[in-house]
Amino acid sequence: MADSSRPAVRSGTFAIGGDLPVHRLGFGAMRITGKGIWGPPEDHDEAIRVLRRCLDLGINLIDTADSYGPEVSERLIAEALYPYPDGLVIATKAGLRRPGPDQWREDGRPEYLRAQVLGSLERLRLEQIDLLQLHRIDAKVPVADQIGALTRLQEEGKIRHIGLSEVSVAQIREVQGLADIVTVQNLYNVANRKSEDVLDFCEAEHIGFIPWFPLATGKLASEGGALARAAERLGAKPSQVALAWLLHRSPVMLPIPGTSKVTHLEENTAAALLELDADTLQSLDLQHA
Repeated sequence: MADSSRPAVRSGTFAIGGDLPVHRLGFGAMRITGKGIWGPPEDHDEAIRVLRRCLDLGINLIDTADSYGPEVSERLIAEALYPYPDGLVIATKAGLRRPGPDQWREDGRPEYLRAQVLGSLERLRLEQIDLLQLHRIDAKVPVADQIGALTRLQEEGKIRHIGLSEVSVAQIREVQGLADIVTVQNLYNVANRKSEDVLDFCEAEHIGFIPWFPLATGKLASEGGALARAAERLGAKPSQVALAWLLHRSPVMLPIPGTSKVTHLEENTAAALLELDADTLQSLDLQHA
């Protein structure tokens, strides 16, 4: 009974950085903002309910960023969940500017990264950020300067762990020469596996892999597609099968599906209760291209 009421517990656990154990199915807090990931949500109260419902469902990893809103997502998390329960891991990001709705600009200047991290600490009402992810490596700024800004904050106790986002294996290796990297967040889902080599590298290095856009299913979810057929057999939705596939794919996989609706949150989290048979797994691997 406890498992079905707190389905995220069934997703398994992974210790981020070796010392932050989380249930592997988390929550991405990008969509609780307004249209274009800009401004406040259309339904403020529902956004608060979504965040609080996460805890009820056993989710203890929430992923956000200073650029979501901007600042809106972090403020909502603090409003809904502070004082935070023991064991809740809040991951945030820095390194992107927001000129307007649906617009994103890389900014990896050390002074900007530092200012954004200090702002995130204030908005989230934290003394230390569990996981600070560099949202993008800025090609205009030396990598050592960007990572140096984060390691200095780490030395000051303002950041516990450092992660990266949208990087290649070569970039991870370069940054590993400058800092310990505990997570990588790349685009990855059942229909888009271009980061397969990065995932394999993360698994070998025991680095948490956070797939963004985890619910993209492409033609696999169309009528007669492998996801659609599997979902029908299992009495589930294609999106749930897609999440269950991610959880099965690797023990370092940390999917963070996001939504602004409690009903969708409950539906997504129930994916942790699905067990995929060998035929389903094979059919998804054969037809994803």
